[in-house]
Amino acid sequence: MPDHSMCVAYCINQYPKVSHSFIRREILALEARGVQVHRFALRGWADAVADPLDDQERARTRFVLQRGLAGLIAPVLRVFAAQPLRWLQALALALRLSRGADRPWPLHLVYLAEACQLLLWLRECGAEHVHAHFGSNSTEVVMLAHALGGPGYSFTVHGPEEFDKPQALHLAAKMQAARFVVAISSYGRSQLYRWLPVAAWHKVQVVHCGLDQGFHAVPAQPVPQAPRLVCVGRLCEQKGQLLLVQALALLKEHGVACELVLAGDGEMRPQVETELARHGLQAQCRITGWIASEQVRAELLAARALVLPSFAEGLPVVIMEAMALRRPVLSTYVAGIPELVQPGRTGWLFPAGDVQALADAMAECLQSPLDQLDAMGEAARTRVLQRHDVDTEAGKLLALFEDHVRRQT
Repeated sequence: MPDHSMCVAYCINQYPKVSHSFIRREILALEARGVQVHRFALRGWADAVADPLDDQERARTRFVLQRGLAGLIAPVLRVFAAQPLRWLQALALALRLSRGADRPWPLHLVYLAEACQLLLWLRECGAEHVHAHFGSNSTEVVMLAHALGGPGYSFTVHGPEEFDKPQALHLAAKMQAARFVVAISSYGRSQLYRWLPVAAWHKVQVVHCGLDQGFHAVPAQPVPQAPRLVCVGRLCEQKGQLLLVQALALLKEHGVACELVLAGDGEMRPQVETELARHGLQAQCRITGWIASEQVRAELLAARALVLPSFAEGLPVVIMEAMALRRPVLSTYVAGIPELVQPGRTGWLFPAGDVQALADAMAECLQSPLDQLDAMGEAARTRVLQRHDVDTEAGKLLALFEDHVRRQT
């Protein structure tokens, strides 16, 4: 690969994080292409992580809030003293972004203080461009750092939060000030078009989340005999696990054998456990808690298929991972999912919120011949590796970085 001397910075609200492995993969793929990547996060220096690779990433990340708010006083004073007019303009911007936001105005002043610290670090490391993930506070911080005189920025929108409350997040203003914006699916791109004038649509580019070579190299493992399905993700309202419990109860009522694994943890775990007990399903369903990437892989391989009855999404990375491991996927007609999962070929799709349709899809999968599921798994692998190779997608992102930095010089 050619050596790129480009220096970029990544800014993320919380990093490393068990659900942000796709960001780590993207960064490492850029570094493999010779890009120098500096990692900055607002939080995450003391959070529990299950993956050794995240431990390594933590050691390479600088954390804006690690010394608390008191640690931001000196950077604020230093930036104000050096460029008071720019600082006041950035203050006015922070206050504008607080209007109509779902977070109170004092927090936007904190974002300005964070931007002061980030600005100093960006100058110190010589970053030519900053890329943020998620259109929420991490992007506001890099936007304010840019207003203070920092380098240009871009950001990746994942959804569904940005699609749910674009006005509260001032998504249009963030996109208009950015050099470019990344959507992870065509659906995501369409949602961003809604908040930009047609003349600015060219700013929105699709770069898929990518899978690394670890998923390419896994040898084929046949679909297991056990009637097991696995759902991977945070136990939260948007993932639909409570509906999954209801579907499991329907299968039990109709005599369809099913073992369910909920791989993950989250704020709705007590409710999920209560529902399992109410339906007498504790013996049929296991909740793993947070597990490392290797354990997720093992759970996917030990199941016949991934089931993800999401109510709202962007495009879940776990769907890509399951398909790369030759496992069919059962999921909903939501956001970018239908762009990847093909009904009857690589899995099943059903209407979100329809418990009977979910139960029917689960039953059909569990009662399908194993050789049919193996064939669907092979088709799933072929499709996802064509569309979500991390090196290919990192190449697209690097081309965008280079193009937009070149325009500024």
